[in-house]
Amino acid sequence: MPVPGKALSLALGASTLLISGALQAEARIVTSIKPVELIVSAIATEDMQTTSLVPPGSSPHNYNMKPSQRRALENADVIFWVGPDMETFLNRLLAGPEFSNRTVALMDAEQESGEDTHDEHGHDEPAHDEHADDHHGHAHREEAKEEEHHNDSHGHGHDHGDGEDPHIWLDPELAIEMAETIREALSAQEGVDAAALNENFEQFKVSVRETDASIRDRLAPAHDISLFAYHDAFTRFAEHYGLKLEGVLTLNPELSPGARHIAEVQEKLRNANHPCLLTEPQFNRQWWRSITENLDVTFSTWDPLATDIEATPEGYNNFQQSIVDAVLKCLPEDTEH
Repeated sequence: MPVPGKALSLALGASTLLISGALQAEARIVTSIKPVELIVSAIATEDMQTTSLVPPGSSPHNYNMKPSQRRALENADVIFWVGPDMETFLNRLLAGPEFSNRTVALMDAEQESGEDTHDEHGHDEPAHDEHADDHHGHAHREEAKEEEHHNDSHGHGHDHGDGEDPHIWLDPELAIEMAETIREALSAQEGVDAAALNENFEQFKVSVRETDASIRDRLAPAHDISLFAYHDAFTRFAEHYGLKLEGVLTLNPELSPGARHIAEVQEKLRNANHPCLLTEPQFNRQWWRSITENLDVTFSTWDPLATDIEATPEGYNNFQQSIVDAVLKCLPEDTEH
């Protein structure tokens, strides 16, 4: 009879749809921090599931994972992180045999562009205990002796004194390189729509460069003011847009700065043209208030971890614009003392 045949056909069709849906849902992506998730969200297709490890209000420099996040890593098809100089809590884990073959260190995108200040493969550096680097040494060479007693036991260091800065997502051209690496890694997954990934990447590249041009126009009034940052996360952004970053308050966000460095920064603040300190919500603001006490300094808060930015295809551009908003609050006509 025709009816059972039709019913069987419908059932087979439904089964095919269910299987197809299950295959499409298999691409599970884990990112280390929110800025990486923003770039992944611009490249990934709608059927891909993306989660981020470091929650709002936490720092990737000293984060301790929860068991549920370890399980998310175990279930991931691909894991994206900046690399061992940034998310030190992941170093040992991601270097192990369980995760290394599905982990992509995005700092390689910059290193492979030919910069001779970086190692050829950042992810091949020696592994370190995921909790032992909580106070990783971040000191510039001129401060090495002063903070040596802090850094001796922490080996790997997050040391930017040699020109290596892991905050690569803050430079839009490096973000495009990150996106290209992400596109390539996702395209290698089974059952993905490679054409859609390519299209998303091309759209991201165009939109980032359009936003870049817009940001340059918006930042024009800010080129004459003296900017100071809580730590050197702001350096990439400042260099890309030609801003005057005249000082960094602390060389290591997990340690109080040395007395000599504080004195140097305070002297720069006294001599600066309308000094503005860009603070970060992940860190306690009380002690930098004490450092700037009795100095004519204005304050603005920016968030290098994009805590309040929604992970959408436009999320990265919105994040970049949020940094501009913070810088423009430093202008004399719109400042907070």
